[in-house]
Amino acid sequence: MPFRSNLIYRHGITAGFIGATAVAAWFLIVDTIAGRPLFTPSLLGHSLISAFDRSQTVAGDSEPLTILIYTLFHYGAFSIAGIIVTLMVQLAESQPSILGGFFILFIAFELGFQGLVAMLQHSTALGALAWYQIMLGNIIASLAMGTYIWRTHPELREGVRHALDGVGE
Repeated sequence: MPFRSNLIYRHGITAGFIGATAVAAWFLIVDTIAGRPLFTPSLLGHSLISAFDRSQTVAGDSEPLTILIYTLFHYGAFSIAGIIVTLMVQLAESQPSILGGFFILFIAFELGFQGLVAMLQHSTALGALAWYQIMLGNIIASLAMGTYIWRTHPELREGVRHALDGVGE
């Protein structure tokens, strides 16, 4: 399939929305079980706003606005990640070895992200979130996004098969 940016954006944004929704649903379940629905997006929204506006005048005391701001950021970040993943898949059609490098990069990013979360838990309000809940949310999002990408890019199967040729011989 030729390189088409409209498909990259469409599939990437869709994958991002799937991943963001999976994480949002995960934390809604976790927060509801803990008896405090929407705690996570509220906490992360306050943290996000305070990172950019120390006076917190953007959302003030409006919890719904804080949650909305975080939700927009959350979906935007996942959409960018989805576009990057889709671009890598598209590039792997002509250069299957990219998949191996992308997989290593993905693992390194996840480890770095978990390290950052662990570090921030000791020095910020994020300590109220358990690292394993965040890790499970990332795994759920990765599986959901990966399943979508796998199903919408049948050429990916052949690329993976080709990239693994000779492995273990």
